[in-house]
Amino acid sequence: MASLKRLLVGSPIRTARLAHERLTKKTALAIFASDALSSTAYATEQILLVLAASYVAGQSVAFGRVVPISIAIGALLVIVAISYRQTIYAYPSGGGAFIVAKDNLGTMPGLIAGASLLVDYILTVSVSIAAGVEAITSAMVGTRFAGLHEHRVVLCLFFIVFIMVANLRGVREAGAMFAAPSYAFIFSFLALIGYGLIRYYLNPAIVPVPNDADLKIAEGYHAQPLSMLLLLGAFANGCAALTGIEAISNGIQAFKQPESKNAATTLSWMAVLLIVMFLSASLLAHLFNVHPLEHETVISQIARVVFTGPLGWFYYVVQATTAAILILAANTSFAGFPRLASLLAQDRFLPRQLANLGDRLVFSNGIVLLAIFSGLLVWAFRGDTSRLIPLYAVGVFLSFTLSQAGMVVHWWREGKGLRAMRAAANAGDNAVAAQLAARKSHWRKYLVVNGVGAAATFVVLLIFIVTKFIHGAWIVVVLIPLLVWMFLRIHRHYVDVARQLSTEGLTGLRQLHHEVIVPISGIHRGVIAALEYAKSIAPHHVTAVYVNLDDQTTQRLREKWQQWGSGVNLVVVASPYRSLIRPLFNYVDRVRRSSPGVVITIVLPEFVPAKWWQNLLHNQNTLFLKGALLFKRGVVVTNVPYHLEH
Repeated sequence: MASLKRLLVGSPIRTARLAHERLTKKTALAIFASDALSSTAYATEQILLVLAASYVAGQSVAFGRVVPISIAIGALLVIVAISYRQTIYAYPSGGGAFIVAKDNLGTMPGLIAGASLLVDYILTVSVSIAAGVEAITSAMVGTRFAGLHEHRVVLCLFFIVFIMVANLRGVREAGAMFAAPSYAFIFSFLALIGYGLIRYYLNPAIVPVPNDADLKIAEGYHAQPLSMLLLLGAFANGCAALTGIEAISNGIQAFKQPESKNAATTLSWMAVLLIVMFLSASLLAHLFNVHPLEHETVISQIARVVFTGPLGWFYYVVQATTAAILILAANTSFAGFPRLASLLAQDRFLPRQLANLGDRLVFSNGIVLLAIFSGLLVWAFRGDTSRLIPLYAVGVFLSFTLSQAGMVVHWWREGKGLRAMRAAANAGDNAVAAQLAARKSHWRKYLVVNGVGAAATFVVLLIFIVTKFIHGAWIVVVLIPLLVWMFLRIHRHYVDVARQLSTEGLTGLRQLHHEVIVPISGIHRGVIAALEYAKSIAPHHVTAVYVNLDDQTTQRLREKWQQWGSGVNLVVVASPYRSLIRPLFNYVDRVRRSSPGVVITIVLPEFVPAKWWQNLLHNQNTLFLKGALLFKRGVVVTNVPYHLEH
């Protein structure tokens, strides 16, 4: 098992190398921005899926609304990106929604933001992987591999395991693995946009007649007139383009120095690329009259129309790089989820195991946990992105809103501190006056920017809840409070454990007296070793206990005990119902009542086979007995292993 782990994950890395496992801007763009950039492959389609409900109702102009809706989403993206640039500089050690909300709004809003982000990370993996598999199956349309669409769940699970293993190998190796596909996608997508616009304006006649026989409508929608509610639903669906924006602010410490500047620059690159690619994809879908279909994505349809003839091969380049970036976009969550889980674990809101760094200087437990949850989600929703999207953005925009509201409070506090310093300076405090003169702050401007961001994301959150609640968003609305309740219960447990383990009130070490009990199943070398150990603890207070399941076997044991018992008292307890544990428990309870203040030590003999699989050939009574005795107060349990040779 150890050799298999080393093959998959690699050799352990010294903790001292942690400071060197940092990312350049180019590598960070590939890792942290892949989620946001990859959303351009399905965000436009999500808008069209909702508008299709009006198209089916006979309003052929419905799909024309995709461009203005995309522009509105682009404007929102600019607001959010600018807001998060300020967060990066204000929180150079990491400015995720959990930290910002907890520091400025309080513990409960911080936990709500943390729960929202955890749900978002899980859904990001599920949606990205499912969309990547759809890109692969779309390329198979019209070929003998078209049936691959029916196996998309298996493909999704395979890719989740692949990304998990890549991340378990460490930050640097994951970055090197994902950088090339990310930049290949950017190049191919920009080529699709540029060549597509040129082809359309040189020859508008290439626009095909749409095939509406396979038209697909968003999950939960039916034929209806074009209304404001439908437009808001399409807008909410398209806001999937904003997912992944926060990843950079949450992972600032993964950047090389200067961390904040590099992170802010990377965020700007990502925002510009995202806006250009998303708006252009929507424009191409409108110009080429592309409709959402059951078995082929919108991007695949656009690429088929644009790249024909001698350049037909480039269609497969677009599909391959799109599938790659979508699948690898899950890496953003595999970087963010374990970091956030570790922060919650350090604050005692999640199990402490999630705060531990693994062999490769990554939070291995969080990575594995994310893979399990996202795999279960993909399996439950059959790898269908149209069913997953309604769950997607509630957590995203809730965390956006709390983060930006937290930043508003942060800037207000800074302004309040500056006003106090100014009052002290006016009162004649020269030291404060010098500090004030050297300190420049634009807190009012920053407060307005983050205030606009908080208001805008809150409005979108309400739109999303209203338009998507019955389409699946209710699951997330219910799940987030349940997660917060779980956080609080875990925290209460850790606080209670710390209180009970505190040394407050202790007077010092006590002298203990032992009454040692050695449960035996017979006489062999393992039992002899256990008796020797027991006598070393309490030479005159050792009792061997045997549970009588068969009178003849018990009689033979009594005869053999005369030779090997070494003066240790043998007690045989009856077991009329052939139970081992209950009679032994009853005996232990009798000893405790008869010897108050004495520590009862149970010494369990155990032989260890030479090969791990040989344990399957023997009963595990010792293991079960140890587990049962663990919960008895005033009882100490220890194993004495006797190792068999090969």
